[in-house]
Amino acid sequence: MNPEDRIVDIEIKILRQEDMLDELNKLVYRQQLQIDQLETLCATLARRLKEAEDSRNAGQGAQERPPHY
Repeated sequence: MNPEDRIVDIEIKILRQEDMLDELNKLVYRQQLQIDQLETLCATLARRLKEAEDSRNAGQGAQERPPHY
């Protein structure tokens, strides 16, 4: 293998690595977007659950029997 062929092989490997790095960066970006969406969804669900629990607790206070029964 002559030096010119080796240089061409090295350049090809570098180009493939750059392409792979670009694809990995895109993947990480998409995953971060998805993580952000899931965090927002979890926060919304937690807030709704707390609101439902608070309203259920408020409604139970009116339905409880007085202590003298």
